[in-house]
Amino acid sequence: MAPKLTRKQRLKRDIKNYVGIIFASLFFAAGYSWFLLPYNMAPGGVGGISQIFRLLFGIPNGVSMILINIPLFVISFIFIGKSFGLKSVYGMLVCSLMTDLMSMPVLHKVGLLPNLAAHTFEVNGRIIYAMLAPEEMFLSAIAGSVLLGLGLGLIFRFRGSTGGTDIPVALIKQKAHLSIGTGYYIVETGIILAVTIFMMDPKLMIWAYINLFITSSITNLVSEGLPYVKGVYIISNNVDEIRGEIFDTLQRGLTLLKGMSGFNQREINVIFCVLNRRQVPLLTDIVKEIDPDAFMIVTDVYDVMGYGFKSRKLNLEDHA
Repeated sequence: MAPKLTRKQRLKRDIKNYVGIIFASLFFAAGYSWFLLPYNMAPGGVGGISQIFRLLFGIPNGVSMILINIPLFVISFIFIGKSFGLKSVYGMLVCSLMTDLMSMPVLHKVGLLPNLAAHTFEVNGRIIYAMLAPEEMFLSAIAGSVLLGLGLGLIFRFRGSTGGTDIPVALIKQKAHLSIGTGYYIVETGIILAVTIFMMDPKLMIWAYINLFITSSITNLVSEGLPYVKGVYIISNNVDEIRGEIFDTLQRGLTLLKGMSGFNQREINVIFCVLNRRQVPLLTDIVKEIDPDAFMIVTDVYDVMGYGFKSRKLNLEDHA
């Protein structure tokens, strides 16, 4: 049997992921603080709600994100019974705090932005601090959405999460029996409408949907490619152990295939599994820990029908 990862190797992997989340949060925060939030163009999500908190109570966006996420985590625990991994909570805290730390005034105070006046503008009677001027809002929308999508995609690659709308989507999925895609559409649309009504600016809805499309596309591309669904083939001498971990940890169904090695013409066992893109990094960890010599193929799946996949759950747990 191939050796599993040692405690030192797992520790090294976890440190890499935690440091990676910090690195990813820089892109996340830059997209929000420098380009989107100054013009109230957040593409839905907790960032969108934080705009209302900032205008109503003067609470910084990052702090608002934490305050909004706390009850969401509590609701998730009570009504869904979902156990969010440490990296999910850590990712949420790091990204929220970094959003405030990366703001223009803070960077000016610590000496990283010598000329704050060059990034100070007046929009509709209020002073804002942004990387680009109001007449370049289109560029701000594109740049902010790309950076935000890049940050989110990297966070997923480093096994993290930012909490946020994943939680109400999971609740809608469980209680209303709607698909995950429909759940995201309902939640994000509700937030975008709320922000638009509160700000009394219909143009914000157009900006928000443009930003949501760009952010989602970049996030998918960076994390695991554009298709949401992946098909995985695994050839290993430890099929039974891997199969058990897929059932227990990912709660996914699978199919066992019989094959024959082309080199020595011996019978081999093959696992075929369909899962969402966020679960691919977790499955990779499982396979590497159990059998580092396993042969694993990940392919795009554009459409899936069937009981096993339609009943999938959002899995934001950490894999130990």
